[in-house]
Amino acid sequence: MNNNTLDKYKKAIRNKYEIEKEGEYFDYLYSPSRGKLRDFCWLIFENGATQDDLNVFRNLFSIDFDHTKKKKFKEQKDKFRPIETFFKGETDPSNIDAINLAAVMVDFQPRPFKNFNKMCRMEDAKQIESSYKATATVKTEKKTRETASFIENEKPGEHSRQRSLFSNFTTLFSKKGDQKGYPEKRIRFSSG
Repeated sequence: MNNNTLDKYKKAIRNKYEIEKEGEYFDYLYSPSRGKLRDFCWLIFENGATQDDLNVFRNLFSIDFDHTKKKKFKEQKDKFRPIETFFKGETDPSNIDAINLAAVMVDFQPRPFKNFNKMCRMEDAKQIESSYKATATVKTEKKTRETASFIENEKPGEHSRQRSLFSNFTTLFSKKGDQKGYPEKRIRFSSG
């Protein structure tokens, strides 16, 4: 488990808690106690929950959520202590199931942690890909500017310094080319 990502998850849940404690469920969240959190949890699951949320419930309480087992659930008060102290900012829980239940209670998305972690990995991959594309674009733009600069610096009518090999040989062995390059020397070719 990536601790940096887990820390981000916890921080995001705490931030969401700070917003939610002033909202609709103020009575349960503003000054949380184990009893209030237990009752709030029952209310959340009683009104319907996703399969992921039901898995979190099962993992933390070692029982499946069942509307008819409220009395047995009331005995689970101590399981809410890490969530209570987490919301109050007193502790940093290490139990991932308690953290996931805290996310359910403040309706933080994406949850549970495995979904949050997956989303973070996808965002990291997108950032790496976009930085790679940005680097490739910068390199391409640099080459384009260098080429444009080279072309702009050539004067009209002036031959490029990079002539073909054939052109260089022709100039070297022709009379005109010889006279242009070395006007003081005249070389005559004769056959015979």
